[in-house]
Amino acid sequence: MNLSQHDWASQLDADTNAVILDVRTDEEWNEGIIPGAKLNDIYKGQGFIYRLEELDKTKNYYVYCKAGGRSAQACSIMNQMGFESTYNLEGGFMNWNGEVSVPEKD
Repeated sequence: MNLSQHDWASQLDADTNAVILDVRTDEEWNEGIIPGAKLNDIYKGQGFIYRLEELDKTKNYYVYCKAGGRSAQACSIMNQMGFESTYNLEGGFMNWNGEVSVPEKD
């Protein structure tokens, strides 16, 4: 499901079963993230799928990328894999007005 910035953020704030998923590249990730996000680069192909298979399908996933295209694709893949609740951030990170943090280095 596609959600506007406002709806995505307000629904996320009220959701106690939420996971934020960033499907951008490592380089994009290092430019800043939505706090609490987990990285799973959709461009990693089968590696992306393997990491999805490790996730709890009963959680609600709030997915974003840079502009909203890759995250919409990720939500579609996740829904096909049996994830019940996926929410795509329309407009992506480049239009994000909320809090941003710098990811911690491994």
